[in-house]
Amino acid sequence: MATASKAKKKTVRLASGRKRARQDVKLNSANTALRSQFRTVVKNVQKALDKAAAGGDKAAPAALFKNAQSVIDSIADKGIFHKNKAARHKSRLSAKIKALTASASAAA
Repeated sequence: MATASKAKKKTVRLASGRKRARQDVKLNSANTALRSQFRTVVKNVQKALDKAAAGGDKAAPAALFKNAQSVIDSIADKGIFHKNKAARHKSRLSAKIKALTASASAAA
């Protein structure tokens, strides 16, 4: 059984192909960083929601979500994620925040 290593890429002969390969490396690293940033902001909002549900600050998730919205939108605008995926994430986070604030106001 072979190991799960990446297959060696062939070297490109044409100058335009070599340039494309150089650009692909740069674009891949930029897209990876943006995907990581997306995951981080979503995770931060979810952690704040969990803390707020456990009795923490109820305003923190809303503030983090406001920042996360711009990051999520910029990722969708750049085409890294589909716009529907970005909308789905924003919608689900927004619904959780609304449910948290509704339960907080009902308990008060």
